Amino acid sequence: MMLFPAVIGHQGRLFLVGLTALLLSSFAACAAGIYLGSASDLIALIPGLMVLVPPSINMRGSISGAMASRLSSSMHLGEFEIDFHRDSVLGANTSASFLATVILSFVLGIFAWAICRLLGIEGMGIADFILISVLSGILSGILVILIALVTAAVSYKKGIDLDMIASPTVTTAGDIITIPILVLTAVLVIGIDPQIRFLVLMVITAVTVVAFIYYLYNLRGPSYVILKEIVPLLIPLSFLGVLAGIAYVTDIETLITYAVFLVLIPPFMGGCGSIGGILCSRLATGMHMGELSPSVIPTREVFGHFGQSYLYSFILIPVLVLTVYYASMMLGLDSPPLSLLMVICITTGLLVITLVNFIGYFAASMSFRYGLDPDNFGIPVITSFIDLTGAALLVTVINLLL
Repeated sequence: MMLFPAVIGHQGRLFLVGLTALLLSSFAACAAGIYLGSASDLIALIPGLMVLVPPSINMRGSISGAMASRLSSSMHLGEFEIDFHRDSVLGANTSASFLATVILSFVLGIFAWAICRLLGIEGMGIADFILISVLSGILSGILVILIALVTAAVSYKKGIDLDMIASPTVTTAGDIITIPILVLTAVLVIGIDPQIRFLVLMVITAVTVVAFIYYLYNLRGPSYVILKEIVPLLIPLSFLGVLAGIAYVTDIETLITYAVFLVLIPPFMGGCGSIGGILCSRLATGMHMGELSPSVIPTREVFGHFGQSYLYSFILIPVLVLTVYYASMMLGLDSPPLSLLMVICITTGLLVITLVNFIGYFAASMSFRYGLDPDNFGIPVITSFIDLTGAALLVTVINLLL
């Protein structure tokens, strides 16, 4: 009997496609980590900025990743076509994703300010948080949505299974694009005159109100069906992302002292999120196609997907640690010994993937059983879960082993 029955034949080819996408995306995500590590001085001056990093990245991945998962399911069901008409698959997904980006960015800024204020974390006011969140959210959101659309179009034209490449591609794009734009937006916002800042805030508030009104009154068509599921879901998940940022801020001195961890956070969390995203996309497609049953107890086929996730992590995490460690050494960033860094990352990664397997299946199966689209629930739930528990586990393991 094969140890991993999912990794044979056709499934083996899909596994290799996914592994290639994961490795390439993780190498690319290291660039975002290097940028974050190089911004350690700015983070030390403005601790509140670190609070926005996990939820901002998560929101990009949740919105665009869920969109890519829906597009993948539409391909498998034979509903996909290259058409951006308002009620088409592409048109509805694009407009819904952009509106969700505007609304959730505004909410995220308020959440971040409120929690920082509650915990006494100083550095920015509510206007700063909202401006940074919304401006960086719109700019990076447009770019990541475009990348998701291009990935879907190429997958459709080339006959590649979008389930295996969408999550790594979108997650990495979110990391690489969001972090630089977030940091540069923070520098720009804090540096402008307070009166101009107030005027910009009023404009952004008006845009958000218009987007929300459109969301409330556009009660027809497929875009509303998407919005009514993802917006109520992503609002509380954004709050969890802010808590993940708080977890990093509580140990900010260690992260700045050993800046290798700042380099590590984007590709490590992104890699775990991509593995979880592949799992959720495959589960959602299997349930849509009738190949998987949304039972309370996972079936043998589902455990095959779980084994695939573990195999991905056993290959990806060591490669990722070596890349981050030597990149940090070349940049002169401090790090614990390589062996200790490897133990920290593998321990944290296996704990996260174990939880991701079961929570990803639970989110997909429960949403499908209650008549909701698992494409809208699996990836957002998983990425938010990884942000919070991954941050908490990483900080805990660092403090236990350092």
